[in-house]
Amino acid sequence: MKKMTKLTALLMTAAMVMTGCGGSEDAASSNATYKVGIIQQMEHAALDAATQGFQDKLEELLGDDVVFDYQNAQGEQTNCTTIATKFVSDGCDLIMANATTALQSAYAATADIPIVGTSVTDYVTAGVVDSNEAPGRNVTGVSDLSSIDAQIDVLLQFCAEDTKVAVVYCSAEPNSIYQAELAEKYLKSLGRDYAVYTVADSNEIQAVLTNAVSECGAVYIPTDNTLANNMEIVKNVTVPAGVPSFAGAEQMCVEGALSTLSISYYDLGVRAGEMAYEILVNGANPAEMSVEFVSEGITPKYNAEIAAALGVTVPEGMTAVE
Repeated sequence: MKKMTKLTALLMTAAMVMTGCGGSEDAASSNATYKVGIIQQMEHAALDAATQGFQDKLEELLGDDVVFDYQNAQGEQTNCTTIATKFVSDGCDLIMANATTALQSAYAATADIPIVGTSVTDYVTAGVVDSNEAPGRNVTGVSDLSSIDAQIDVLLQFCAEDTKVAVVYCSAEPNSIYQAELAEKYLKSLGRDYAVYTVADSNEIQAVLTNAVSECGAVYIPTDNTLANNMEIVKNVTVPAGVPSFAGAEQMCVEGALSTLSISYYDLGVRAGEMAYEILVNGANPAEMSVEFVSEGITPKYNAEIAAALGVTVPEGMTAVE
């Protein structure tokens, strides 16, 4: 009887090691109470910070009771779909989706497993909730949308009244389209001259931006993942042309834009982690959890190196990015 008990225990242990949410952590972690899959749309600093904040907060709250399977889709929608499908078959307790395409893929893969999003601008536009106030589905999360009007106002502080503004974004990203439309609406209400320039992918950024700065005197870029992953190109085109640029995320400013209205993506991840804890431990229903928006700590910032290169005067009250 003792031999049978030992054999059963060994078999159960082996089974636990082989299962779990993808098994990206070590074998000991497979004993964790909660299995959380993380789909990150692509690798760049803002999304990395959100993922780190999410993991740090859940580890703080749950300790060894949580195991993560982190997967990076490298900017490919098919990879997002494959990862989401894998998380469902692995029986994850919750999926954290970092950025819009990752969120849409997770939602398409399951109507049962709770999904918490972060680094997503508009959940309604993404088609994953009924409304921000009452999601009505298995999805909730945190938005990275700050006031587009306020973003434009930051950029315009560096511009003359007759400066034409280029609105540049990736046409493959729904949330970028959403932000660009808001930017157009606001610029039109101000009576400012503007033009819209879109890229289909990263291969078009240099050519499109080169055209934009030849026709416009300022560039507005929303929280666009494709552009965020290629801010060195933005810098190399806009600075020699003497054109000030605004980017929707602080890290985009660090890497190549003149100014930003800063949101902490790490803090977005932390809040997503807190929401995940409420779902996992306290049984909160994501369908009844409002999508949350950042309301504090949003600061206008600038890149001192780029400001010096452009020879612009920095308005009072702006903080240099680190």
